[in-house]
Amino acid sequence: MLKKSALFLFGFLLIVSCKNDPKEIDNSETEIQSTQDSIEEIEYKVVDSKFIQKDSFWKNFEADLENFSEDRYKVLYDKVFEKSIPEIQQAVKAGDISYEEIALFYLSRINAYDREGDLSLNSIISLNPNLLQEARKKDEELKSNPEQHMIYGIPVLLKDNINTANIPTTAGAAALQNNKVEDAFIVQRLKANGALILGKANLSEWANFFCEDCPNGFSTVGGQTLNPYKRKYFDTGGSSSGSGVAVSANFAPVAVGSETSGSILSPASQNSVVGLKPTIGLLSRGGIVPISSTLDTPGPMTKSVVDNAILLSAMTGKDSRDFASVKANKNPLDYFKDLKTADYSGIRFGVMKTLMKDTLYKKAVAELRAAGAEIVEYEAPEVNLPNFLRLLNLDMKNDLSTYFKEYGGDKNYKDIQDVIDYNLKDSTARAPYGQYYFFGIVNDSASTKDFAAIKDTLSTNGKMFFDEPMQRLNLDAVLSINNYHAGYAAVAHYPAITLPMGYSESGEPKGLTIIAKPFEEQKLLQWAYIYEKRAAARKPPKAYDE
Repeated sequence: MLKKSALFLFGFLLIVSCKNDPKEIDNSETEIQSTQDSIEEIEYKVVDSKFIQKDSFWKNFEADLENFSEDRYKVLYDKVFEKSIPEIQQAVKAGDISYEEIALFYLSRINAYDREGDLSLNSIISLNPNLLQEARKKDEELKSNPEQHMIYGIPVLLKDNINTANIPTTAGAAALQNNKVEDAFIVQRLKANGALILGKANLSEWANFFCEDCPNGFSTVGGQTLNPYKRKYFDTGGSSSGSGVAVSANFAPVAVGSETSGSILSPASQNSVVGLKPTIGLLSRGGIVPISSTLDTPGPMTKSVVDNAILLSAMTGKDSRDFASVKANKNPLDYFKDLKTADYSGIRFGVMKTLMKDTLYKKAVAELRAAGAEIVEYEAPEVNLPNFLRLLNLDMKNDLSTYFKEYGGDKNYKDIQDVIDYNLKDSTARAPYGQYYFFGIVNDSASTKDFAAIKDTLSTNGKMFFDEPMQRLNLDAVLSINNYHAGYAAVAHYPAITLPMGYSESGEPKGLTIIAKPFEEQKLLQWAYIYEKRAAARKPPKAYDE
């Protein structure tokens, strides 16, 4: 059961786009020494999807996969598995491999591991039917124009709440199965820079703001996503569960997730990958199934900081249809270009004293100090986030209707009540865990004045949580664990990056999270890059390393 003290500390943050594991919350207060024998298997109500049919899933790729030999797979394994985008691009330019073969390599791994047998992870909902044709075209175009963006020809997996023109966008919901839409703005940017869209990742349905008792990583369409480090024992984190799992298991080189409060930071840390939650508006939200226009943002999820910087750069751009994007994108940056130029000289990191009870965090802090950073321990201020749930209710009531009207495809829904009514016609199949939060959204309302007051209070309190110690102690950033303080960062509009810092005794991944001031993504990436190189903490999940 969740401790009342922890519930008070995190308020309604636990029920939003990522549901925190009680073990994670306890870790922020006490050191937990777990062993393989002490962890218990999670009992899932539903595991496998009843909506994904293997024949239709693979029909576009059967012949090509059959001709992709084991010997050629081994060559690709050496050049691609756990490699960064620059390393992969170097192999392509050397003529060792092609973009078509890279696509086939990832398709082979998805085919072998994702939805079949004792190692299945259920991380992929759908594949781009034109992937191989598009990859062949990239190979041809590269011959005449070798100077391309670093993302060129690289398969990118998208969380299935991000619109794509030739792949259905479902948000994991039966109500949106086969939903036909146009490309989201960030997908347009990826394609303009030459990226290949690999397919869509599973997620916590409706970004984890749908059912009260559903586990992280479950969607009606995609089934239950499982953690590759110990499937059915370790939580995947949510809601960008499939994005984190697929990248960690090398089913995709990189993926895009989305976050309202912890939905990138949680699955990134739970699956030992790098996840960046940018400042609101740095990346467009146009064409992404929303929870909250106040808090939502997409963000990159990758195995390395280098790849994170590349993917972030490939998605940036000003979207005139997104008010936050218009304000944020005045001076676009190439986050990869200057990634390796910084050091820790004069950098002051704030460390919350309660977190120093965590042995992995304590070790990470020591690494940062040894690398030249100044470490300042402090007591975190006691700050509440009142009406967090109501903010989400009121935003989603408006924002989902706007999405349906402006981006929502051919389903002809007008609002959340339409989705509820659709699900009630066959709740067992369409909403096996119920739709508690959707009922709450419909029943909530507020005046314009009251809603503005709710947002203002949350923003003020979130900033207070960081600004008071940062100003008083002259801090450049605050260090956290996993998604422990994601809610505060969300309402303050502070960016955050998490990256692997090690594994518990039971083998469960854990992430070091760095939180900085708005639009300091370049600094976050630089600081994370230094730590990543020094700590080298990520280890691929053993069951998926062949």
